[in-house]
Formats: sequence, C-alpha cells, structure tokens
Amino acid sequence: MTPAYGATSLGGVTHFRVRSPQASALWLCLFDGADERRIPMDRQGDDWFAELAGQHAGAAYGYRADGEWAPEHGLWFDPAKLLVDPYAVELDRRFVQDPALTQFGVDTAHLVPRAIVPMASEPVRKEAPKFQRGGLIYEINVRGFTMLHPDVPKGIRGTVAALAHPAVLAHLKKLHVSAIELMPITAWIDERHLGPLGLSNAWGYNPVAMMALDPGLCPGGVAELRKTAAALHDAGIGVILDLVFNHTGESDIHGGVISLRGLDNAGYAHAPDGSLINDTGCGNTLDFANPAVRELTVASLHHFVRNCGVDGFRFDLAPIMARGPGFSADAPIFAEIAADPLLADRVMIAEPWDIGPGGYQLGNFPADWLEWNDKYRDDVRRFWRGDGTIGDVVTRIAGSSDIFPEQCRSVNFLAAHDGFTLADSVAYLYKHNEANGEANRDGHGENFSWNCGVEGPSDDPEVLACRDADLRALLSTLFASTGTIMLTAGDEFGRSQRGNNNAYAQDNEIGWVDWKGRDLALESFTADLAKARAEQLAFFTSFPQEGEWVKSNGEPMGNGDWQEVGVLKYRLNSANLSLSISREGPTKHARWRPA
Repeated sequence: MTPAYGATSLGGVTHFRVRSPQASALWLCLFDGADERRIPMDRQGDDWFAELAGQHAGAAYGYRADGEWAPEHGLWFDPAKLLVDPYAVELDRRFVQDPALTQFGVDTAHLVPRAIVPMASEPVRKEAPKFQRGGLIYEINVRGFTMLHPDVPKGIRGTVAALAHPAVLAHLKKLHVSAIELMPITAWIDERHLGPLGLSNAWGYNPVAMMALDPGLCPGGVAELRKTAAALHDAGIGVILDLVFNHTGESDIHGGVISLRGLDNAGYAHAPDGSLINDTGCGNTLDFANPAVRELTVASLHHFVRNCGVDGFRFDLAPIMARGPGFSADAPIFAEIAADPLLADRVMIAEPWDIGPGGYQLGNFPADWLEWNDKYRDDVRRFWRGDGTIGDVVTRIAGSSDIFPEQCRSVNFLAAHDGFTLADSVAYLYKHNEANGEANRDGHGENFSWNCGVEGPSDDPEVLACRDADLRALLSTLFASTGTIMLTAGDEFGRSQRGNNNAYAQDNEIGWVDWKGRDLALESFTADLAKARAEQLAFFTSFPQEGEWVKSNGEPMGNGDWQEVGVLKYRLNSANLSLSISREGPTKHARWRPA
C-alpha cells in the first residue's frame, strides 16, 4: 500500500511522502528544538519517500530539496531553504516575512514553520450537513469576532475555540444562523509590503499550506477545530470554511521559497514565456490543469470533512479552479468533487469571479453549487440609495432567476468582509482607507453607498434616523429574499470600520467587532426578521410559485408600473407573508412580516 502524501503512520512505521519531480535530491529534516537531523529520501517516479520505525506523532519536520536554481526557468531548488510539507495539517509557529526567504544560499530553518506529524485519530462520524439552503450564513473573521467580546475569556479570544463559548452560541442561535462561514483559518503569510507599514494581514487570504491550521487562530490544531465544530453542530449550526486554492503566499518572482515553489513549481500556472500568470492579483495562480494541484485540493477538503467535521466550503476566486487555461463549467475539479463519496453532499459555494480573462462567471458554476451574488448586493443598495429600479430589485428579491434560471442558487448579501460594512454603506459616500498606508488607493472605488447628508459619524438626530431607517429597509429586504442569505458578523447591530472598505490589514479596533458599542435595538430588529424567516424557511429555498406584486391600492402591477411606482407590496399567498416597500420621502421603508 502506497502511503498518502504527508506524514502518516502505517503498521508501526511513520511514512513521509512528498512530490518533487525535478529535484535531484531531497531530505527529510527532523527537529528537536534547534537541532536538525537530515535523512536522505528515496525517489520513486515524481515522489520521494522516507520511513521511520515507530510512532512519531508530535515530531517536527520539514524538507530540503536540491536541484537547479534558475528562477527565470521556474526552478527554485536551494537546499538552504527549509520547505513546509504541502500536505501538513499542523505547524509549530506562524509564517513570517524575511528577506532570507528570497535569497539563494541563506538558511531559513530559524524562520520557517515546522510541520507536526499528526496524531492518529478516528474520523468524525459523517452526517448530513447542518446547513439548510435558504438559511442564514453568518460570515466570521475568527480573530476580529471575539477580540473585544466581554463574555469570552481573554485566553481564548480571537481563536476558533471562542466560537464554542456559550455567549457566542447564544448570539448565533438568537439570529437563527444556519451555518457560520469562517474566513481563512489555514496558515498564511503577510504580504511583503505590510511589515514596513507596521501592519499585518488580518483576513488570511494569503495561504502557504492549504490544510495546515494557523497556529495563532487555532492553537489547539485539528482537535480545537473538531471540538468547536461539534459544539456548533450540537447547537444546530453548520460550519463552512472559506478556503483559498487560487494562489499561495509565495507570491510573484520576488517572493520567498517556502513550500510548493521549492518542491514543485509546476503547480503554479505559467505563460508560454515562463512568466507567472497572475489571475489573482496576488503574484501567482495555482494551475488546476495540473492533476497534482487538484489532488492537493481534494485531499484538503477530505481532511477538513473527515478529521474536523466540516459541513462545506466557500472558495475564494473560484473561477481559477476551473481554468486550464480558460474557465469551463466542465472542469475536472468539479467532476472530481461531485464523484467523491465524502464530498458530494457537502455545501459548495463559489465566489464566482477573479481578475483573469473572462473571470466574471456568476451563474456558471455547477448546478449543485451556491454562488455569491454581487448583483444582488449592488441592485439592492442602488434601489435604497434612490437610483436603482424597482424591476431590478424585485428580480433580486425573487431569487435572481435571470442569473440562475433552473434553480435558486443565489447567496444574497448586502455586505461582506471585502467592502463597506452594512452600517458604513449608509454613512459614507467615499472610502476612507488611509490607515492602510496606500494613500487611499486600495479598495473598491464604487460602493453604491450614501451618507444621509453627513460623511461619517454624526450626532444629528435626523441623520441618525435616516441611517437607521435605511439599515432596517436593507435588512428587511435581505431577510425577505428568495435564496440563501448571508450576513457578515456585526452587521446585525451596526458594526463600523470607520469607512475603511478594505480592512484586510487592520488587525485592530478598526477591524474588530465592537460588542460594547452595538446597537441593541437594531440587533433585536434583525433577530425578529431572522425568526420570521426561520419559521417559513421552506419558502425561500426555491423560486416563488405563488404570489404577486401589487400596488399600494391592492391592484396587480402592470408592465408600465415597474419604474415609477413609489409603494408596492409583495403578497406571497403560499407562505402567508407580505413585503411592503416604499422609497418615497418620510415613508421610506421595507417591512416584511407574516401577512
């Protein structure tokens, strides 16, 4: 039996297997503190093997590879570089940027995390995902969500374990959350420009090891994630991981040699002239036409389902997974996931865009995938800003059948981690990213936002009343919409990032959820909406079969009414619900309730 990639124990022997087709020599490096022991590995085809008698769970290890150093030809072999196992599941420390990572012949063993040989454990009992389509997905930045939570013990704030605290579970249940979606918790490295600015990556969308949990967010490793997922499941809440398979933190040609680059650089997509393709904006793009990349991806998903009990996944810049080189809905990775017994019933969610050619693919993913619907966000925001059409907004409320004609696969959202918070979208016309150190050049320029007459914080009662009414109208629209809905943590009670619409580098009070300063009245309003939706959840899982849009006088909407009407109602006969929308003057509102 051929051992799996990574470190595994079989029959009283610990096996190490790593792929490196172009290396001339490869060593397994075992660490006891600062002491390193190098063991030459044996080659079989594209793979290298080493064996150690006995069980070595908890041992720290890495690899070194020798071969040609010719970055201009995609060859980055340097035995001075300690390399992280691409199949590592736990690391002993976080990644740090350092010039030594890029310099040939400079040893990096003191910098680079060591992988940990995993403990043997029984797989999590596989059950149907807790998540229900039509339900509420609650997007969480694990660190920022609990750093300021007064009821969570300081020792676990900012970690995966904090999500299992009774106070957190109570809040999630109050909102009738169907599943939490965790922003990346796999190990990442800061972008090179952040250190000199005194900043650090707070979001995690720059991974190096695809299935290794970040030691800062999940210091208890696999056991911590597994225990937290079990507690959430006991509360009836699913767990979805936001994963990044589109690039790695080894970045562009000026980036470091840390893992895949020093073992199998062919995992990155290259143009015919050998230059790195950058369809991500992050310096490199993983090549999903390469079977080894797909194998690593599927193995990562397996690990999180089998060993951690995860219910599903959201894929960042997901069109890249279907490039070879152009996007195809028939891409091999989709077929491989669909045919896999462990993965076929998991929740799969695409962020359906990247920055490459033909990178906007909303509506084009497999029929059983959900997709983030940015057209929902933009059309609903524009409507309540005052310049969007009623025709567009009712299409979005009814499930976006113009995008998903066969079945409702829309993940409707008004705000996400990337962009203004919901409260900031009604308080700022312009982005205010000065704290990011890029002269406010970063972040989206068009946010379809407004400020009720005052930019930023205000104590004017009229301005505050305007913003409160707008937030309630936006939230009512979201919770009345057909399809799955998503709320970013803190938006239910008016969380602000002070106008920063790209807070990826703000691991501080700009990016942390302010629990003490939350708007309790808005939170209660949102909880009431969530309760009403949960009681009628089955209605929101498919396009409406019965119901009609009617004018305020009860007459059916005519073809000529869609652009001019000021007040309308959606009467849903089958669900006994009604939505009333008005965008005129002091009566501006959206109200959704049982009829």
